[in-house]
Amino acid sequence: MISTRRSILAALLASPVLGLTEINLAAADTTLGLDLTPDCHDGDERTVAETEGPYFKPNAPLKRDLAADAPRGERITIGGLVLDTACRPMPKTLVQIWHADELGAYDTAGYRLRGYQYADDDGRWWFSTIVPAAYAGRTRHYHVKVQRARGRILTTQLYFPGERLNDRDSLFDRRLLLRISYSDDGRFGRYDFVV
Repeated sequence: MISTRRSILAALLASPVLGLTEINLAAADTTLGLDLTPDCHDGDERTVAETEGPYFKPNAPLKRDLAADAPRGERITIGGLVLDTACRPMPKTLVQIWHADELGAYDTAGYRLRGYQYADDDGRWWFSTIVPAAYAGRTRHYHVKVQRARGRILTTQLYFPGERLNDRDSLFDRRLLLRISYSDDGRFGRYDFVV
């Protein structure tokens, strides 16, 4: 199933940069009243920064498949593009994520559900992982660091649309919502970083 997920994700992310908001996910976002990821035609603003939180650990491993760390969790593939403010793909950009498990706990002793990778030559990034649980005071979210070669580090968080706890989470920012879609191969979340 992983190779199928990758092939579907690759097809999703292969859409032209200038047409990012024209794919079927755009229609789903409109019905949910979500702001779309920048459509890359007017020199877009950078992705919003947020706190890294108390659970960041340096030296995470280079790995794309985090789902293997939590076999009981609900699988999801998250991915997107890394773009500059002129909407050009940013290859070789480091993308690192960490998040809670299906029970809302972080691994603070090891590197479970933690990893990094580099965007490919077309600026595409993706991870196979699980849907994190909400926990006291927080809605479901992923922590992310994005860094261009010799560039500043963007630290932010990504959120799920339609979560009942979004409005109660003081850190929640609707500009950081994943665009969620479903297929026979599973659940997909997309976010395009502008750095």
